Amino acid sequence: MLEVNGLHAFYGKSHVLHGVTLEVGRGEIVSLLGRNGAGRSTALKAIMGLARAEGSVKFKGEEIAGMKPHQIAWRGLGYVPEDRAVFPDLTVRQNLLLGVKDPKAPGRFRLEEMFALFPRLEERALVPGGVLSGGEQQMLTLCRTMMGNPDLVLVDEPTEGLAPLTVAQVAQFLLEIQKRGVSILLVEQKLAIALDISQRLYVLGHGRVVFGGTPAALRENAAVRKEWLEV
Repeated sequence: MLEVNGLHAFYGKSHVLHGVTLEVGRGEIVSLLGRNGAGRSTALKAIMGLARAEGSVKFKGEEIAGMKPHQIAWRGLGYVPEDRAVFPDLTVRQNLLLGVKDPKAPGRFRLEEMFALFPRLEERALVPGGVLSGGEQQMLTLCRTMMGNPDLVLVDEPTEGLAPLTVAQVAQFLLEIQKRGVSILLVEQKLAIALDISQRLYVLGHGRVVFGGTPAALRENAAVRKEWLEV
């Protein structure tokens, strides 16, 4: 579904990604791992058209490299940013409804389903997004993206700074949307979660892919974990 080949990305004069190649199949959860500064978030931004990039990015067989972010989103690619980007003065309900791309098109994810998956959001439906806790804002951002009915979603550090109970809820949410046919490219700092829910993983180091394989293969590869993941 997503094919990235020879992707280079830049911030000003800084060359961050150096020929990254990866793929995400239909219905897969694929995790992108690495230490801070390895280029994981930059890879998602480059795929989404939010960072200057060179190389090939194909989504459902169509070349999307060079397109604007809104053009990419309309093709069915969703993005959950690390900073959550909640509209602080809008209510939870209003934030969610902003995620709908086409009100006339039936989607796999509706407001009622988001509230069923995260009942806390329904309790806070009329509360401004800016007063939510970090965990509640993360739930809101995830659900808002799904309201756009994506076929594949890029998720950047969804469990960062969250309490263990909320971390478990986020992991369960990702598994639930996978069951509904949505593919996921996940940037995740917590190795245990990535190993538990992913079908495949890539490890980035200094802007390059230094490992690609299954969770079982990464568990067995102590050298890669020690050099590129462990602190």
